[in-house]
Amino acid sequence: MNIPETDKKRVVIIGGGFAGLHLAKGLKNSDFQIVMLDKNNFHTFQPLLYQVATAGLEPDSIAYPLRKLFKGSMDFYFRLAEVEEVVSGDNKLKTSIGEILYDYLVIATGTTTNFFGNKELEKNAMSMKSVSEALDLRSLILQNFEKALLTSSIEEREALMSIAIVGAGPTGVELAGALAELKKHVLPSDYPDLNIDRMKVQLIEMSDRVLPPMSASASEKALKYLNELGVEVKLGEAVDSYTDNKIKLRSGNELYAGTLIWAAGVKGNLLNGIPESSVERSRYIVDRYHRISGYKNIMAIGDIGIMKTDNFPDGLPMLAPVANQQGAHLAKALKVNWDMNKLKPFEYFDKGVMATVGRNRAVADLGKLKFGGLMAWMVWMFVHLLSLVGFRNRLITFFNWSYNYFNFDKGIRLIIRPYKKAE
Repeated sequence: MNIPETDKKRVVIIGGGFAGLHLAKGLKNSDFQIVMLDKNNFHTFQPLLYQVATAGLEPDSIAYPLRKLFKGSMDFYFRLAEVEEVVSGDNKLKTSIGEILYDYLVIATGTTTNFFGNKELEKNAMSMKSVSEALDLRSLILQNFEKALLTSSIEEREALMSIAIVGAGPTGVELAGALAELKKHVLPSDYPDLNIDRMKVQLIEMSDRVLPPMSASASEKALKYLNELGVEVKLGEAVDSYTDNKIKLRSGNELYAGTLIWAAGVKGNLLNGIPESSVERSRYIVDRYHRISGYKNIMAIGDIGIMKTDNFPDGLPMLAPVANQQGAHLAKALKVNWDMNKLKPFEYFDKGVMATVGRNRAVADLGKLKFGGLMAWMVWMFVHLLSLVGFRNRLITFFNWSYNYFNFDKGIRLIIRPYKKAE
């Protein structure tokens, strides 16, 4: 792998997401050699992927080169690679570019879409966990509208224009709101030959309310905003199958949509070599110091780890702030070699949860303070702008948001690479 030999302890970090990034920053210019492995050479700000998919932002607005983040750092090495196996007995990784030894291994591989074993949905539905998937989704939506112009069948035309989203968590709700605004403000002028009023944006949720992780008041407000935007919300429904634009629900009802977006669940990106005894619900079991059950020098941080506390007996929520705080805490743990006199167990500082439902519409649960509407939307924008990596990304995103707000437009309706469904 051509990484210099060193007398320092080597920390290998798998994954350049929120958790891996904050760990590497915390160890910057320390007494460790840091090696980061990722299959992409950039960090992705995942909370705004839905805006790439709905033509609000270009991918380079939410992606940042990993090497640039650590330019000038001593003993930091990034390698573009995929990990094939952990050989813990030899403190070794097998990767797509060769083997590498480690003193400490940190798994920060995040999650991927969970279709719960339904191969048909996995084949036909669209997921949105990466930049490439968001671009595929954007292309498919626009391609379906182009096809709708060409068909003489009214039923097929309406199905091609319609979009269904499964899962009414923050991702599903934000997607539904963005698509409803496309329908209202953008698509009628782009496609005057089509009756855009016949387009449906459908949100399907198995539980009895939207935004289940948030407060009841936030759920009620979000549902109200979705209804105002014309989103058809189907609560208490689950999807059994999706073929030929037909969605079959468990209740026996049928819906039609040319695009089905799956936002109903995730599972950990697990690695070969870590036994099942260290895994619970597709995530690695970790203690309050991030060590995977059964190991002293292999840790997991971010969404891939499940850490249970008194306040979160089922595990900490899979949120960016959790990943950020865990990365920073693990950096401290490594620096003091888990000296319990100098290190407290990890405690998540819950700053709250927010979700946007479109223009001037958002909900926020910030501790005891729960509010919605314009103020929540402005707070949501401010927090996300500050959280983006790099001044350029913040500037471009702010410009795009400002342009979209004042012109009721999303100017990035481009089919850069046509989407082709895998056979």
